[in-house]
Amino acid sequence: MISGLKGAVAVGAMLAAMVFATSAQAADDGIDEENKTVTIGAFTPVTGPVPFYAILTHAAEAYYRHLNENGGIDGWTINYVTKDDGYDPARSVAVTRQMVEDDGIFALSAPIGTATNVAVLPYAREVGLPMVGPIGGASAFFVEPNVFPLLPDYGWSAASNLDYAVNGLGLKKVALLWENDELGKSAKRGFDAYMTKLGLEAAASVSFDVKTTSFSPQIRQVANSGAEAVILFGSNANLAAALKAADLQGLDVKWFAPFFTADPSTLKLAGDLLDGVYFSSWLLPVSSEAPDVAAYRESIAEYYPGDPVGVFGLNGWSNAAIFHKGFKALLDSGKDLTRENLIAALETVKDASIGGARGVTFEPGDHRGTRQEGIIQLKGDDFELVQDFRPYPDVLFEAKPE
Repeated sequence: MISGLKGAVAVGAMLAAMVFATSAQAADDGIDEENKTVTIGAFTPVTGPVPFYAILTHAAEAYYRHLNENGGIDGWTINYVTKDDGYDPARSVAVTRQMVEDDGIFALSAPIGTATNVAVLPYAREVGLPMVGPIGGASAFFVEPNVFPLLPDYGWSAASNLDYAVNGLGLKKVALLWENDELGKSAKRGFDAYMTKLGLEAAASVSFDVKTTSFSPQIRQVANSGAEAVILFGSNANLAAALKAADLQGLDVKWFAPFFTADPSTLKLAGDLLDGVYFSSWLLPVSSEAPDVAAYRESIAEYYPGDPVGVFGLNGWSNAAIFHKGFKALLDSGKDLTRENLIAALETVKDASIGGARGVTFEPGDHRGTRQEGIIQLKGDDFELVQDFRPYPDVLFEAKPE
């Protein structure tokens, strides 16, 4: 399942040594010992094609506000700095540099976007900046020594959807609609690899741009392929637009999508067309009474009452919780409060409950966070678990970006 990761352990160790040997990391970057305050940051698309992704950042901010108002991390307060990047990878790099050089952040926490986080990787590696909980799903994240993702690679999620379509529902003709950036390319790698393992061929494999609003051409290709099911990996707006185009063309298929689209924000965009759609998910249901999930619901109601309570927000909340876990481990270690030591502390996290995720583990050379998913389905107004959590399908593909 981790082809590319085992061979990358030595490379990851070498990169780490190179980064931190050349980095001008100082013990006080983002650290205010006197006032017990640590400054961290994130880029987020307040503007651009997916402004509703700001819900993720609101949830992360709610996490830190809730944390600060309840004693912080052993008395340490979090100063959370966020900057708009418009979901533009070049701007993501620019605002990250600004947060490092002007705001003096200790780490990135819950920065938004797959393509945007991939773009920031070289700069973060250069300066030894930890990227904790990047909200995206790229293969590159799992072997970078300074990156700690909670989200699975979208390739594994696509394989989970495909496994349920084929082995759960008995469907053989499955098409893939994929966003033409690292998000969709990661999904395509896993989909293609698992299709090969199953001895099947894609009914259709059609790309689209994240800014696409009319899916008529793509849906026409899917309809002509004779597909029984469609797996779409793109934004909430992309899914809603594709469902509307399919409805107009009378395309009757089973639909599958990634976890972050199993959210009230998508229901608002798609309406009744979302009913019956399946989603792979690594998060507990938002209705769970687990303390961390209940705290998410309560904090959003208090700090962002206008935001919907759903998987989308729980994602942001849970990714913020990784920094909490890592910084607490760093404090407990008694070591100097440096970025390098934060990375070492995060690599001691094993089988942990973090936000709405369970069984989170980070190891040197293998920074997968979550390692299993369930399948949920929208039935009326409720997202329900229809297949319990299980390990990702055993697919082999290189853990690196194209």
